[in-house]
Amino acid sequence: MTESTIIHKENPLGTEPVGKLLLAFSVPSIIACLVNSVYNIVDQIFIGQGVGYLGNAATTVSFPMMTIVMAFATLAGSGGGAYAAIKLGEKDVREADLTLNNLFSMSLIIGILISALGLLFLDPLLRMFGATETVMPYARDYTSIILMGVPFSVLGITMSNMARTDGNPRLSMYGILIGATLNTILDPLYIFVFHWGVKGAAIATITSQILSAGILCHYFWRRGNMRFQFRLMKLVPRVCVKSLTLGASSGIAQLVACVMQVVMNNSLVYYGNQSDVTGDVALSAMGIVMKIVMILGSVCIGIGVGSQPILGFNYGAGKYKRIRDTYFKAIIYATVSISVGWLVCQTMPHLILRLFGSGNAQFTRFAVKCMRIYLGGLFCAGFQIVSTNYFQATGQPLKASLLSMLRQLIILIPLLLILPLFFGLDGILYAGPVADIGSAVIVACFIIPSMKKLNQKIRESQGHESI
Repeated sequence: MTESTIIHKENPLGTEPVGKLLLAFSVPSIIACLVNSVYNIVDQIFIGQGVGYLGNAATTVSFPMMTIVMAFATLAGSGGGAYAAIKLGEKDVREADLTLNNLFSMSLIIGILISALGLLFLDPLLRMFGATETVMPYARDYTSIILMGVPFSVLGITMSNMARTDGNPRLSMYGILIGATLNTILDPLYIFVFHWGVKGAAIATITSQILSAGILCHYFWRRGNMRFQFRLMKLVPRVCVKSLTLGASSGIAQLVACVMQVVMNNSLVYYGNQSDVTGDVALSAMGIVMKIVMILGSVCIGIGVGSQPILGFNYGAGKYKRIRDTYFKAIIYATVSISVGWLVCQTMPHLILRLFGSGNAQFTRFAVKCMRIYLGGLFCAGFQIVSTNYFQATGQPLKASLLSMLRQLIILIPLLLILPLFFGLDGILYAGPVADIGSAVIVACFIIPSMKKLNQKIRESQGHESI
């Protein structure tokens, strides 16, 4: 049996109906992304119930650090997954195996470096992220423990991407789901029974991340179509550069998110202290809203990530009609799902807020206001996320990188700095919908010409087939 036969038998990306494939890959990806978000959400819920709003503010302060971790993990994992998918479409199995093994080595190196540097400069980083004197002890306890688990977190995220490319999206889902289940069990045990507070939540999180990484790595040692091989783990510059280039848009998006969170946290403290809300309350309330954004965005990201192996494989195989069909179906799924979440946030904000513990009346009023105004344009997010993933998966890293920076770096951060000068604390809230709607319009200016070119390729390929 030839290599070509093996690929077509084991990887259905080039032959199965696009709608069926997109559901098969997107649903596990959505669940995996949601569960990955739940790590932080569960911590915040139990910390809110067991420690109070200062504990929640601490998780908000530590969130930029977690975003940095996610940035480097997706930089390697998303890019490596896209590169391996293209190579599998070209029937270059050797290069795909080499990519998997290089990503394993890169993940460990990246994770260890982030962990060491984060612990070394912990207090200055937390102050930069917006920690006040009252929040700092909680933030220090929580973040220092989280940093110890960073190598496993990076490895788990990277291997999750590769499992999808390997044609096994369910494994990606199960690995993270099992870890999140353990986290949900350990959180109340450590916080309420052992009385470890925010430290207990952090210990539960890193324990779960270690389990998830172990499950995913075991698959590639024993059962994967791509396999770990020690001789292939030596870093090859060609593979590393190509993977990091293709993953640049995902990594940049997360790094820009980190910058945005730092700007927002400091703005919330500054303008919150100038209002009757206070900085700590503003920080805690917006932290909850941002976690909700993360949950709703995870659905769209899951659809975009689920579409990537299909887009990449068919791009490598030159099957342009399948690329177009995948993109448009992904857009529809993402837009419908994010619109449902947006509607719930607009109509039932109090119900959502109850999950995160009871606060004073001032906290509740501001949190409701945050949710309704800041998330006002969220229904546009699905279109932007899927379109950025499209450019990444089809080997257009420059466009993908530019669009990944668009909403947060080019539009949102300037608005966070300018609007509060005129509207105070409310200006931070108005920045959200303006950025969401504005970025969607600009993304459309990129995607429409790209779709026209894709349609031309489809017509040309159909013309050749009819000759």
